[in-house]
Amino acid sequence: MTDAPQHRLGELMEESNPPFEKVMSCVFGIEDHETRTYLVLCDLPGSTIEELASTLERDRSTVNRSLSTLHDRGLVRRDRRLLDGGGYVYQYTAIALPEAKEMLHEALDAWTATVHDVIDEFDDRPTEPNGETS
Repeated sequence: MTDAPQHRLGELMEESNPPFEKVMSCVFGIEDHETRTYLVLCDLPGSTIEELASTLERDRSTVNRSLSTLHDRGLVRRDRRLLDGGGYVYQYTAIALPEAKEMLHEALDAWTATVHDVIDEFDDRPTEPNGETS
């Protein structure tokens, strides 16, 4: 993972029962359309940008940016396939859903541990000579 996600975990706390897609978008710091791209790739491994653009009904540049973000987050693999007439095309495959779920659990566990640390350290505030906390 080359690009650290900008978690949007606060958004999850606003919903009592968020859908999986919302959890994935917030935890990985990706847009909803990027999550949709990942889920489509789960069903269509080895897709090209052209194929995904058609399936997602989005323009190629938008799909390309989505794939770049997903690749940076470690959610998709990119493989180069040589074409018979020369040249090559990139094919994209989503990491397996169980692996993505494990990444989600790890990210949430790390966030939860950080929040627990903040809570635990809260009572360690220095006190003033009159006994009040500052």
